[in-house]
Amino acid sequence: MKKLILMLFLVFGATQLSQAQLQFGIKAGINYNSDSFREVQEDVIDGGAESKTGYHAGIWLRAKIPAIGLYLRPELVYTSLKSDVTLNSTGAKTSYDFQKIDIPVLLGKKFLKIAYVHIGPSFQYIVDGDLDWDEVRDIKADGFTVGLQMGGGIELGKLGLDLRWERAFSDTESKFINNNTGTTTTFDTRVNQIIVGLSYRF
Repeated sequence: MKKLILMLFLVFGATQLSQAQLQFGIKAGINYNSDSFREVQEDVIDGGAESKTGYHAGIWLRAKIPAIGLYLRPELVYTSLKSDVTLNSTGAKTSYDFQKIDIPVLLGKKFLKIAYVHIGPSFQYIVDGDLDWDEVRDIKADGFTVGLQMGGGIELGKLGLDLRWERAFSDTESKFINNNTGTTTTFDTRVNQIIVGLSYRF
């Protein structure tokens, strides 16, 4: 079902892009594994943001949709991020580093000539992951999930600054096995994020 939804969005996007004026560019930035902007601010002030910080880099297209004054912006982004995992046996926390491919498909509106807002689904696929814990036998991740991105930014000439919030639609259950006890711990790899990005338009 998830793959069918992704295919429908890609077909719709390709149809719209074939009729629209295209722009494209590259982007990169910082991802904060956080539920709110306030939490990010507190982490940065307290000096603890490093453990929740990741990065992203990718490419984007933007196409003005004829007649309705909106644009469609699909992206292909590589993201590396950290998350905390609580161990079932001891209650201790460890760090989970993972890399994923994100495909946001955003519908947006430009205003005041330099500003814009957009919203849309973001499709995620986990490509690799590693726990900061030597006693892990195996990690099995549910690779494909869907979330929601919303945000906005400004564009001055060819340079853009973008701020987004990403919310998970559902939990992504992954698991690992303790080498010593044989117990299985489940955890969520679909995290809420604050995403700050810079872009360049060719």
